[in-house]
Amino acid sequence: MHTIFQHQKPYPQPIKRLFELLCVCLSVFVLFTCVSCGKKIDYFSYVSELRDNVFLAENERFSLRAYALEKESPYVTDGIPCEKNVRTEIYLCAPSGDKTCNILFHLDGNEYGGEMSYDNVKGEYFYACPASSSALSAMDFEITYGKETFTLTANSVHTESTLSAKSALRIVVDSEMELFSSLTDKYGFAGEIYMRLLYEDAPFYYVGVINRNGEVTAFLLNATTGRILAKRNP
Repeated sequence: MHTIFQHQKPYPQPIKRLFELLCVCLSVFVLFTCVSCGKKIDYFSYVSELRDNVFLAENERFSLRAYALEKESPYVTDGIPCEKNVRTEIYLCAPSGDKTCNILFHLDGNEYGGEMSYDNVKGEYFYACPASSSALSAMDFEITYGKETFTLTANSVHTESTLSAKSALRIVVDSEMELFSSLTDKYGFAGEIYMRLLYEDAPFYYVGVINRNGEVTAFLLNATTGRILAKRNP
């Protein structure tokens, strides 16, 4: 009786080497495919507070600043981003806070305005509306302070040389890969990000990275060069 399974002769050496080479190529291909198909994280989608434009105006007695904002609602520093609402906030410093102050302006062809509230702690008037001023280069305001009415034109601090918020965040991510990697897995980014355009003689970006414990790692960037000027750990 002949046995069903017979001992096979070893492959010739050239065929064996070709087989090994094909296995290596297949392994590299599979590894490359896995990496290529890996989830690419859009960290900008985890920004739960974005201030990307600032407007400034002043005369001899009054100073005004306005912010273009997108803020999550509810606004909680918990590392979990929520849906954002668009708004424009206006702050007015006046000689005193004992007079009624009204403001009037236009955005996207719509008129906004009304009585400004007064913050006794900060010593300034405040007004907000659900409209975007992000793309504007200037805003005109009509202000009635007591019996006095005047206009102020607030100019944006955002110029052609100012980095976009996305570019600023990309700089932080590239320079802080260890931080972002520690908060990132196959499901996404386990945190939220605050970004605020600031102005103190020059534009700056504040970037706050918040983990699920509410701990904030903060960065300050030159908004023109992108240089990271300071970092504060939790």
